[in-house]
Amino acid sequence: MENKKIKHTALNEKAGISQPEIFSASVVKNIQKFRKAQPSSEELVKGILSGNITALSRAITLVESTNPDHLHKANAVIKACLPHANKSVRIGITGVPGVGKSTFIEAFGKHLTGLGKKVAVLAVDPSSTISHGSILGDKTRMEELVKDENAYIRPSASGDTLGGVARKTRETITICEACGFDTIIIETVGVGQSETAVHSMVDFFLLLKIAGAGDELQGIKRGIMEMADAIVINKADGDNIRKAKLAKTEFNRALHLFPAKRSGWIPTTATCSAITQDGIPDVWETISNFVELTQSNDYFNVKRSEQNEYWMLETINEQLKLNFYNNSEIQTLLESNKKAVQNGEISPFAAAKLLLEKYFEG
Repeated sequence: MENKKIKHTALNEKAGISQPEIFSASVVKNIQKFRKAQPSSEELVKGILSGNITALSRAITLVESTNPDHLHKANAVIKACLPHANKSVRIGITGVPGVGKSTFIEAFGKHLTGLGKKVAVLAVDPSSTISHGSILGDKTRMEELVKDENAYIRPSASGDTLGGVARKTRETITICEACGFDTIIIETVGVGQSETAVHSMVDFFLLLKIAGAGDELQGIKRGIMEMADAIVINKADGDNIRKAKLAKTEFNRALHLFPAKRSGWIPTTATCSAITQDGIPDVWETISNFVELTQSNDYFNVKRSEQNEYWMLETINEQLKLNFYNNSEIQTLLESNKKAVQNGEISPFAAAKLLLEKYFEG
């Protein structure tokens, strides 16, 4: 019998030395036990107030949960954290995709930690309308800041929330403040639509722009420009410096078209480079000047009071919506009415009226 030569390819794995055990069975058992254990709200609060990041992360996960069973526990944590909150500066940062928000926040955050600040970054990632998934890759993009012991980065999925703000971002701010973070940065999706939600939970609203992308003309439009307390043209480095300076002049002219702000603050424009760090310290100086002015004329506290009222009403709306769709009787009636609407047997408005009347009867 003729011996056949065995053909070796990259798909054939050569026999080698078996890998030794690189973990302890007892350690694995302890980790599994720890993961299964659900700390009480008191234990979470104790950890948060002592600056424990693990407790902070677990509390935020609890707050973000849509499980009705977690609601009571989450509310207990938030209530206990409230007396220790409201001691930070809250900064909202938005801009179109590609403007360099994550790179800017990393450079800005490193500058703040260098000044002795404790920075929490609440990064909101867009959720797919098809798969409902989200990449949550901000920790990867902020690889230097994530290693800073005085910084905490928490990516969250935006879900179906308008304006690119996670459903529970407002409560997360309270927990981060109770944990000792004195500077809270909220990075929005930057979809170019309504940013009212983020504006209603921060003290200072920063709009990032880039030069040479048609943004100068957008600056004349109302809406997001009226909400901005400062406009910063990012990527002002290399050959782009001249364009950035020109864009700064154009935006500065556009800001004069808008009415004066209640805060008494006059919005500013500036250029910066997150790569070279040029202009980054100036951004913090601008924010510090804003805080000093608004605290002196009491607008800072007035605005926060108005925001609290706004979020109370938003929470009521959200809870009513949740209760409506979780009602078993409504769920059954909703399916039949969907088919009737699709078949043209009833108008969408009449079907909605019927469902709401049925809900409030119960």
